[in-house]
Amino acid sequence: MVEEVGRVGSIAVQLAKHLGAHVATTVSTAKVDLVRELGADEIVDYRTQDFETVLHDYDVVLDTLGGASLAKSLRVVRPGGRVISIAGPPTPDFARELGAHALVRMAMGALSLRTRRRAKSRGVRYEFLFMKADGDQLRELTTLIDAGKLCPVIDHVFPFGETREALDYVAKGRAKAGKVVISMV
Repeated sequence: MVEEVGRVGSIAVQLAKHLGAHVATTVSTAKVDLVRELGADEIVDYRTQDFETVLHDYDVVLDTLGGASLAKSLRVVRPGGRVISIAGPPTPDFARELGAHALVRMAMGALSLRTRRRAKSRGVRYEFLFMKADGDQLRELTTLIDAGKLCPVIDHVFPFGETREALDYVAKGRAKAGKVVISMV
């Protein structure tokens, strides 16, 4: 599995390792030690390397950036593999899952046509993943966290009375290494 480590990636790396995957990830120089601690097997510093020139023949790529990163991801996955994106164009399959009107399905099909064609020409499957709260999945993650198998990365904890400051902290892009938490205690 290949993934760009950010707020989603810090859990994705750990979850993939828990499931037995060989994990490669891209990060800035400042996060190399962090992702090594999280379990990444291969680390590409995107400031000095292009992951497309370093990584090849992966079974699954989780794309969290879309755009050029998604196009490169299609090239590092092996034929028969999958690229799953949370930032790329939505697919008709996703629209069907939503129960969307035929017109919406057509629009999503048009939006993702180029990406799906590129994937198909490489023998790769492209999927769009819409992240949503799911109580069952959150309970499973909580069990893994409580068991010490997953460790959420926390950037900063704000007391409830500083909620406005916490939102400002996030809005200004100051959170760099993980989640921002508002403590109710």
